[in-house]
Amino acid sequence: MLRNELYGFLEDVVRGDFMSRRVPAGARKLVDLAFSGNGEPTSAAEFPAAIDVAAEALAAHGLQGKVMLRLITNGSLLDRPRVKDGIARLDELGGEVWFKVDGATPAALWRINDTRSTPEALGRRLRVCAELCSTWVQTCVFTLDGQMPDAAETDAYVNFLARFAGKIAGVLIYPLARPSLQPEGTRLGTPPADWISVLAARLEAKGLTVRVSP
Repeated sequence: MLRNELYGFLEDVVRGDFMSRRVPAGARKLVDLAFSGNGEPTSAAEFPAAIDVAAEALAAHGLQGKVMLRLITNGSLLDRPRVKDGIARLDELGGEVWFKVDGATPAALWRINDTRSTPEALGRRLRVCAELCSTWVQTCVFTLDGQMPDAAETDAYVNFLARFAGKIAGVLIYPLARPSLQPEGTRLGTPPADWISVLAARLEAKGLTVRVSP
């Protein structure tokens, strides 16, 4: 099913009129094939095989080396051999991982990501991922009830990532891109641009490459 859908989609993009029909002018560029969605993509038993299917589809349409294969993951299953195999295969194909890190204290991980996982476990899995494939940390920043992120939690986040300077490709910081569908969604807001700039500068001072989405 994945093979049929991907081949059909890429055929429409490369040789059909998908872009003119479905994509606004100025954004008509295929950037990547990303493993993402409503749920952790590495939880699928077919994950390693799906990497190969996506690579084959790109090659069949002349897009190998032109369109990136990406995995967007929370890293929760990095202890599983099957997941490691899939990420290693992604690296062989020139792909990359976007690894979610939204907080680095137990309280932040519970509040933001609804997980009882520890910062120590998060760090261990991030280290494994970075050793297997080029890895960017992806972080969403937001206000809650109009309050800025807690200073102590922000310090913990910066210090946590400082340990990975030279080991990860960098950090991707982005504010809210659309209204959240979570029950708390109406309580969330976007931090001021200058606060985000200061956070980015603090990470850069630790030797990390940082990209900020508008």
